[in-house]
Amino acid sequence: MKESYKKGLASHLDSESCVYNCKVIDEALTGAHAGQPSSGEINSTRMPMLLSEAEGNMDKSAICELISDSAPSETLCMHGNSSRGNREILQTPCSDVEQGRLEKTTSRNPSLKIRRKSDDCIVPKITPNNDICKVSAEAVEGRQSPEGNAVQRTTVRTQSRGAVSNSLERVRKAAKADRKARFTSLLHHVSPETLLESFYALKRNASPGLDGKTWFEYQKNLTENLKGLHSKLHSGTYRAQPSKRIFIAKADGRQRPIGISALEDKIAQMAVGRVISAVFEQDFVGFSYGFRPGKSQHDALDAVWIGLKQKKVNWVLDADIQGFFDTINHEWMLKFVEHRVADPIILRLIRKWLKAGVSEDGQWINGQVGTPQGAVISPLLANIYLHYVFDQWINAFRSKCLSGDVVVIRYADDTVLGFQHKYEAEKCLAALRERLGKFGLLLHPEKTRLIEFGRFAISNRRKRGERKPETFDFLGFTHICAITRIKKQFHVKRITSNKRMRSSLAKVKIELRSRIHENPNETGKWIRRVILGYYQYHAIPGNWAALSTFCREIVRTWLKNLRRRGQKRRINWRKFSKLVKKHVPDPKLCHPHPNDRFYAKHPKEEPSAVVPHAGICAGGAG
Repeated sequence: MKESYKKGLASHLDSESCVYNCKVIDEALTGAHAGQPSSGEINSTRMPMLLSEAEGNMDKSAICELISDSAPSETLCMHGNSSRGNREILQTPCSDVEQGRLEKTTSRNPSLKIRRKSDDCIVPKITPNNDICKVSAEAVEGRQSPEGNAVQRTTVRTQSRGAVSNSLERVRKAAKADRKARFTSLLHHVSPETLLESFYALKRNASPGLDGKTWFEYQKNLTENLKGLHSKLHSGTYRAQPSKRIFIAKADGRQRPIGISALEDKIAQMAVGRVISAVFEQDFVGFSYGFRPGKSQHDALDAVWIGLKQKKVNWVLDADIQGFFDTINHEWMLKFVEHRVADPIILRLIRKWLKAGVSEDGQWINGQVGTPQGAVISPLLANIYLHYVFDQWINAFRSKCLSGDVVVIRYADDTVLGFQHKYEAEKCLAALRERLGKFGLLLHPEKTRLIEFGRFAISNRRKRGERKPETFDFLGFTHICAITRIKKQFHVKRITSNKRMRSSLAKVKIELRSRIHENPNETGKWIRRVILGYYQYHAIPGNWAALSTFCREIVRTWLKNLRRRGQKRRINWRKFSKLVKKHVPDPKLCHPHPNDRFYAKHPKEEPSAVVPHAGICAGGAG
């Protein structure tokens, strides 16, 4: 259900104005438009079939008499067919043939008890010309319709072989139609079918949480397990378990804390996340790319490339929030969710997941702030938090306080902002620090930088006697100011970040060391999968040299390990080259040029729009 808001959303510049007073209207909707049936009132319909798709296996005793001058039928399946296949045919049992003939010849309105062929689901397009009760079994006839309504799907199969919920589609339409509506009844969308889809959407080989249950163990008694989980969610007896904390190495050598939730918590978070995502996806702005359906890292990279090339950008602010997932304020998080969701049970579930805490080395740590990085629902909650803290604020700040062109691209907590004037970039940076501080967030002192970057950066720095423009890293790629060799035009060169490549090669080296005594062909198959997976992300135009370097280093490490297997028969390069030719694929591009993909997804007029889908915003006060 939804209700209208008395005040607008949090597009404010101060944190105090986020506190709101709302009044629930009496006639609240269920998330659908007025006049539409609810998810429980959708009746199944029988769709007519073509006769060419049916089987003509009727019994001879049920063959019906053909009337050549009967009126055409007006049913759905008759529309547009030829008159030969669209005539109504009266049906009577063979034992009552004479009585049926008499009634049909003496009256223009035969008895309503006499069945017509157009009353069935399957209507013949060509009727048999044989005599009555002498038609063969292979004759083309219509099949009798079953008693009652046929059971049909309430969901539509998509091209991706996934089921789309009609009820969630109505929620999306209602949220898009009224941007100030609050939905007061969403829990009924967390159905057993939604839980089943959420279960199969999880990773099969993911590490278990504190419950110790794996995906395959839970599948053995899946029906009863999901039935019990559904009952606990709707009865209020569900209890969230703490996340198991582990640490993984980052590219810069530091440790990143990861929280692994219990399996049932993952299923519940996935189901609830799908429901509330249908509401908030209608509010998210175009320059938000992180963890959203239909958007990827390469879409964000394309938007950065287009913005730097086609907008008046001379300064780039590379902003990164320090420990974002660990410093999210729970109270602000719930207030932001309540802007659109007023279902008390959904809000209670989110509060349970936030307060569940983590377990590290057998000790429970109370979750006062933050959300576990690695939980299923954490990316969605992070997008909601930054939508009100940053996205709406930067749109208001740009229109009121800046006059030059501004480019904004955000992927989770990593943001790239492009400015035309340096003083506006410095002004925005100071205001951004103050804005994030009101919500308990801080910019990373080392990763946040304001650099001179753009089409005039090389010439301007050369006039001042300075070195080449600085570079910045975004989503694993280093962006460099460059000049084309032939036309001498400004170009944004993108290569794999050195930190990312060193981290990947270090992992490959450790794994190859553990496979030192394995069959070389089996190791070669594993290396092929690693290289192809690397190409899938890093094989972009202009990154050919980095791809070749990655392959060359892997081949060199592989040969080094093979020569350490023994000292009697060391492998030479002639034999090893056969393995390399067989298992190591040559570098190849897997991504199109940024222009091609960007303009295939967005119209060409979007870069000059005020708030386009790509998030390339033109400046202008007022």
